[in-house]
Amino acid sequence: MQSFIKLFFISIFAILIVSCGAGKKEKDGALNDQKSKLEKLKKQQADLNAEIKKLQADISKVDTANGNAEKGKLVVLDTVRVENFTHYIDLQGKVDAENTSYISPRGMGGQVRAVYVKQGQVVRKGQLLLKLDDAIVRQNVAAAKQGMEATKAQLALAKSVYERYKNLWDQNIGSEVQLMQYKTNVDALQANLRTQQESVKLAQEQLATTNVVSNVNGVADEVNIHAGETFTGAPTMGIKIVNTRNLKVVTNIPENYLSRVSKGTPVIVTIPDVNKTYKSSISLISQAIGTLSRGFIAEAKIPSDKNVKPNLTASIKIQDYTKSNAITVPINTLQTDERGKFVLIAVKEGDKMVARKREIAVGELYGDKLEVKSGLQGGDIIITEGFQSLYDGQLVSVAA
Repeated sequence: MQSFIKLFFISIFAILIVSCGAGKKEKDGALNDQKSKLEKLKKQQADLNAEIKKLQADISKVDTANGNAEKGKLVVLDTVRVENFTHYIDLQGKVDAENTSYISPRGMGGQVRAVYVKQGQVVRKGQLLLKLDDAIVRQNVAAAKQGMEATKAQLALAKSVYERYKNLWDQNIGSEVQLMQYKTNVDALQANLRTQQESVKLAQEQLATTNVVSNVNGVADEVNIHAGETFTGAPTMGIKIVNTRNLKVVTNIPENYLSRVSKGTPVIVTIPDVNKTYKSSISLISQAIGTLSRGFIAEAKIPSDKNVKPNLTASIKIQDYTKSNAITVPINTLQTDERGKFVLIAVKEGDKMVARKREIAVGELYGDKLEVKSGLQGGDIIITEGFQSLYDGQLVSVAA
């Protein structure tokens, strides 16, 4: 009996498990069906909304009597003008002086005995700047002069003897050979005297090299030498004279502009630190490309100015392209699609203003102005603001 009861309950439990599993599967299947149906309805709703929107847009375009007619998109317009267009190469450079001299000795240099110039002092060409040690050179000059004076005395004696013997010879007294010997002695002493005179000049010239003078007019911009030091003319231990009457601006131009810049090319030079602007032209172009900079040096002269100093930074605008009667548009109005570059213009069609796509060919760009080679003409109305997301034929209205 007990075994029968146990078997009964086991059977009931098994039936319950089977019935619960079947119920869960039925519920899961119904949920999936509901989800699938919901997705289909959502898709149908999206398609209907898109179709409704399209129909409303089409109706509003043709139904002008309807109060819900499409309103033009607010835009800002401007008239395309014909004007002169110039393109510049914008570079940086520095001010330099044409007459800048690093003073060097005429000879091998030497120890400085005295310095006669101070930094910032105005100097003249030929003015004494340094005195080098000249003790040995002076001794050489003195010795050369002594030798020359001794030769002069010997020559005077030789001439006197020759003249006396010649008088005797004229009276048929003496030997011709003896006369020729006296004459030869005079000639030799005269030659020796000429040599010694040249030696004195050379010694005096060497003495003059101990006087270091300025070879230009200007200002002593740097004085880096002191008494007791050895002067060789090295810039780090020497004197720099600058003449600011002839100033120039020097810059390095990238090599890809070589064909667009030449001697005489107009430039505009601005020195921001002193608020000066000058119009000039290229006066010199180097003949070689720098191996490291990959550019070439160009110079432009500027007027003398007491406020403009060498090594000031300068901004240089080199005019490499210009065109008169050019069409230009703001660079931000340019758009691109699969067919090329275009802008949007506003065109009056009936009593409406609509946007029209205009394909253009572009030229040079400088600043915010873009040159238009073709596609626009003077008087066209270009949309300068609000053109984003506009399409060809869309109604537009002018923003107040």
